[in-house]
Amino acid sequence: MTEFQKTAVLGAGVIGASWTALFLASGRDVAVHDISPNTEKNVRDYVERSWPTLEQLGLVKGGSPDRVRFAKSAADAVEGASFVQENVPERLTIKHALYEEIEKHLDGEAIVATSASGLTLSEMQAGWKDPSRFVLGHPFNPPHLIPLVEVMGNASTADGVVEAAERFYTAVGKVTIRVNREVPGHVANRLQAAVWREAIHLVKSGVASVEDVDKAMWAGPGLRWAAMGPTMLFHLGAGEGGLAAFCERYTDSFNRWWDDLGVLHLDQDIAKTLVSGVTQEANGQSTSDLSAHRDALIASIQKAMAPLRAN
Repeated sequence: MTEFQKTAVLGAGVIGASWTALFLASGRDVAVHDISPNTEKNVRDYVERSWPTLEQLGLVKGGSPDRVRFAKSAADAVEGASFVQENVPERLTIKHALYEEIEKHLDGEAIVATSASGLTLSEMQAGWKDPSRFVLGHPFNPPHLIPLVEVMGNASTADGVVEAAERFYTAVGKVTIRVNREVPGHVANRLQAAVWREAIHLVKSGVASVEDVDKAMWAGPGLRWAAMGPTMLFHLGAGEGGLAAFCERYTDSFNRWWDDLGVLHLDQDIAKTLVSGVTQEANGQSTSDLSAHRDALIASIQKAMAPLRAN
């Protein structure tokens, strides 16, 4: 708890507010800055809504919602902070302007991590005079519920900075993976993009409805993937023979499926089909109600799995 005691969150939309709740729960001080005039109310409301779930998951470790302050500028927010989580809109001009504003106000040992999902680390590094303590720290939304953080540095990153960022994220309850090579979308977004492309293809080609494709995921492989990744699951799927036996047994089947996967681009016609399908699936429920239901399900799964993950 002595490392990275003072933190800052720049950009306090849904992702920034979620990070704020998690950092507070871990017992840290958080300085928040966002240009929205409603920032303080929105963040405090979000933290209040999230706190019972954080308690349920055992992530409240001496923390308090009162240990947050709201800074009028990004420069003020990062003063004295040892870890900064940046979540401003994914436009290079905005990010570069922010980095130029805060760089001279940062402590020498402070780490700045960006939540960016669509921009590459090297693109963003161009906004720094010295990018050696700037890393990728990409979460899955909402960060206080979904454990994953993708962490990346490169040749311009100072020795030990990536490892220090990983220690921080682990300390606040996250699960980290290391991204070794720069690719658009990093790792997890590319995986879900590949699955969604085939989900859309199945709908477009009339194989199943939007609702049934969604149902096939959450009632089928989604449950298994919450426990283990696909390669490990296939390793278990062949019994004692493991992955080698699985590959020998199913090579022809998988090659046939892969050859038949859809290749498409999201356009207005496809979007209309998907919107119509998901509207039917929602069955009149608001997005806020559906989000609350999603969060409750995720929290229950996380709570149930926590003792097993610890072993």
